[in-house]
Amino acid sequence: MIDLRLLREDPDRVRASQRARGEDVALVDALLSADERRRSSGVRFDELRAEQKALGKLVPKATGDEKAELLKKAEQLKADVKAADADRDAAAAETQELLLKLGNLIHPDVPVGGEEDFVTLETHGTVRDFAAEGFEPKDHLELGQLLGAIDVERGAKVSGSRFYFLTGVGALLELALVNAAIAQATAAGFTPMLTPALVRPQSMAGTGFLGQAAQDVYHLDKDDLYLVGTSEVPLAAYHMDEIIDADRLPLRYAGFSPCFRREAGSHGKDTRGIFRVHQFDKVEMFSYVAPEESQAEHQRLLEWEKQWLTSLELPFRVIDVASGDLGSSAARKYDCEAWIPTQGKYRELTSTSDCTEFQSRRLQIRVRDGKTVRPLATLNGTLCAVPRTIVAILENHQQADGSVRVPEVLRPYLGGREILEPAAQ
Repeated sequence: MIDLRLLREDPDRVRASQRARGEDVALVDALLSADERRRSSGVRFDELRAEQKALGKLVPKATGDEKAELLKKAEQLKADVKAADADRDAAAAETQELLLKLGNLIHPDVPVGGEEDFVTLETHGTVRDFAAEGFEPKDHLELGQLLGAIDVERGAKVSGSRFYFLTGVGALLELALVNAAIAQATAAGFTPMLTPALVRPQSMAGTGFLGQAAQDVYHLDKDDLYLVGTSEVPLAAYHMDEIIDADRLPLRYAGFSPCFRREAGSHGKDTRGIFRVHQFDKVEMFSYVAPEESQAEHQRLLEWEKQWLTSLELPFRVIDVASGDLGSSAARKYDCEAWIPTQGKYRELTSTSDCTEFQSRRLQIRVRDGKTVRPLATLNGTLCAVPRTIVAILENHQQADGSVRVPEVLRPYLGGREILEPAAQ
């Protein structure tokens, strides 16, 4: 959530952010009104409590009619204090409810607009000319079936649409990707983490995933637990309700976890293969830093993602995501999109978001610097979302005979294998 003091001091900035996100601007004025009621009812409660305490000291000293009058007044004050307390609690609850609906303030340099209004910042690698090489590229599913690596038919039989099996070399390729990604993250100073896939409501809400993204989240009603769509959630909640000493920052974690997404609103999109699925594994980077360090850390996370995609020898571009396509927690987000030959376009493979103090305020995570205690900043960045990375590797490194060249970075994790050969029929 944002700082209420900032809302009171510069409501126009908050209105502009909401407008750029395509969100309800009226929410800002409703929140200002609720906050004013919260503060005024708090003052009213404090005044009545002070009057009640002062009266309580007079009653024992009074006698006769004076005492009777004071006791009568005390009864009225008791009722007034109770009513003021209820008003204060109601106003505070309304303020909190509205505050949790408000998205993070977007960075002033974020391009304004919808999904297609991003700005391309840089492009890396060379897109292959398959026509010049003399063959038509196969898509990842055809390649995966030739290699004996992907089985979507049995995935659908066992679990339904958008589920899959990785088999044989497909399973080995996932393990190679995960191990290589964790090795890069560890070398960069990240602490490897295996995180829970189920979290409590306060963890999911604290990271901002029960707002605009709620329809995409799986909820286990009987247990009141949520399946995470990213290990960002447990990594953000890892230090919930804690105060961290400034000399421990930055704290960087690399979490590996299964991820579960309903893919609500994606009906009919990317239904072929394993590009858009309900369950997948991912290596996620997560950073806790001082607020003034968040923009520099955002650039560092982006550089680590670029390093990873470059090591996989994939052509990709970096985009500055537009305001209307940001998650509610992100002040700014960069996506790295790999070229997918059979789609003839770039598709998102990784993303990194600067969430500033938004999540830490919701999760009550603070930093102690001397005598000062204040919220810190959190950032996240995908290092390897496995299925999409497999899609990009298979399509970009395929050869005319249906085999696939293995990027050098993965070979040590595949027993030195340089080529993935079609399986024997």
